[in-house]
Amino acid sequence: MKQEICSVTGAARLSVAPMMDWTDRHCRFFHRLMSREALLYTEMVTAPALVRGRALHLLNYNPEEHPVALQLGGSDPVELAEATKLGANVGYDEINLNVGCPSDRVQSGTFGAVLMKSPELVADCVAAMIEATNVEVTVKCRIGVDDQDPNIVLPDFLEKISDAGVSRVSIHARKAWLKGLSPKENRDIPPLDYDLVCRMKQQFPKLHISINGGVGSLAEAKELLARGLDGVMIGRVAYHSPADILLTADRDIYGSTHTKTRSEILNAMLPYIEMHLQGGGKLQQVTKPMLGLFAGFPGARTWRRYLSENAYREGAGTEVVEAAAAKVLAPESHEYT
Repeated sequence: MKQEICSVTGAARLSVAPMMDWTDRHCRFFHRLMSREALLYTEMVTAPALVRGRALHLLNYNPEEHPVALQLGGSDPVELAEATKLGANVGYDEINLNVGCPSDRVQSGTFGAVLMKSPELVADCVAAMIEATNVEVTVKCRIGVDDQDPNIVLPDFLEKISDAGVSRVSIHARKAWLKGLSPKENRDIPPLDYDLVCRMKQQFPKLHISINGGVGSLAEAKELLARGLDGVMIGRVAYHSPADILLTADRDIYGSTHTKTRSEILNAMLPYIEMHLQGGGKLQQVTKPMLGLFAGFPGARTWRRYLSENAYREGAGTEVVEAAAAKVLAPESHEYT
């Protein structure tokens, strides 16, 4: 089955990285309110959980999240193909294969960053995924692992997945050390090599390449785009200070006139919270990704503390969010754009 490139490619000019325990459906809905254009990713969902465990609830998302991509973890081509079908059938705009996560749990399942050592297997996996659907199949990888030479390993890896039919890849511009560093340390300690990723774009001009790792602002994202890269993927900053990245992203990255204020985002979340609570959900599940909404503004610490201390209480509802907001928004001299 020939893979079709869909409009999600344009959205990939800026994306929020898939992050375990962070980019859940509540986080994605919250982020979508701030940006209509940016591409959003799920947390990694393992193919075995979907295919063998039939944990299909892991595919749940809100239609308003589009464009949204499903990230899969796995190393069995047949199983990944089946998981790809499941994701495509519920309407995800992209299916992404994780070849970058360095955690012990992922390594024990023979997927994630350890697959950088098996580019032929990755090529077989993505070929099977592509054959299973018309939804675009992409890869997120590292520049290498352990003692590999990224200057040798990465171009070989990109050539093999490109030959298998992948036309878009996100590259975390750090090595992953599978032994000796924790997942957290793997996000900070291995040095970034943006120049290598830029050279890969020159070497593979037909491949849509997004860069990931260490990008802390829209200004930095624009600088990387100006170097010829096709997209920028932002991780932790987009979670901890989401408004700094996403409120003006549509204007600054996509040339759109769409912008909103923090206050407007907060008010737009209230009906969503009500619906979640009516469905039996807990307030803290939704407020967790909202903690960074006012990062950098007077009262931000009070906002975070009030939500953290009160959102978990039995029967807590939108009144908790409104009370926390009042402590930040009360001074009329502040403009939370």
